[in-house]
Amino acid sequence: MSYSTVLPLWEALRQRFTHTTSALPESDLNLTLGKSSIRALLYHTAEVEYMFAEWFFGKTKPEYPAQTSSDSIQQLVELLAASNAHFVAAMKELPEEDWRAPIESPMGVSSPLEAVGRLMYHTGMHAGQISLIQQNGSCE
Repeated sequence: MSYSTVLPLWEALRQRFTHTTSALPESDLNLTLGKSSIRALLYHTAEVEYMFAEWFFGKTKPEYPAQTSSDSIQQLVELLAASNAHFVAAMKELPEEDWRAPIESPMGVSSPLEAVGRLMYHTGMHAGQISLIQQNGSCE
């Protein structure tokens, strides 16, 4: 398994997430359910993409703006686009023979291939949480 195999799978999931995120009304960013807000979940998704690019693909995390309570949907969509581009570039740079090599990370040992699977799960999980918050959440 290599970049050319993994990329279409990643893009299918990530494009759907991007489409959903881009269509969010600005007012939904303040919706919360328990301790989770849509704004925080979007920022967190970008943050984890940067972390995984660094931990499992060796691509240094760039400086990016800290989360604020005034981040607009446009700012968050741009952050998510940048984190996705960074992650895709990191995957592209990984030699094919390294995709299954175990890597020690702060979350334990995983290969880059396993890390992509975890990141797909992570993104899908938060997409579901966003939908749940839209249906059942309240404003902060």
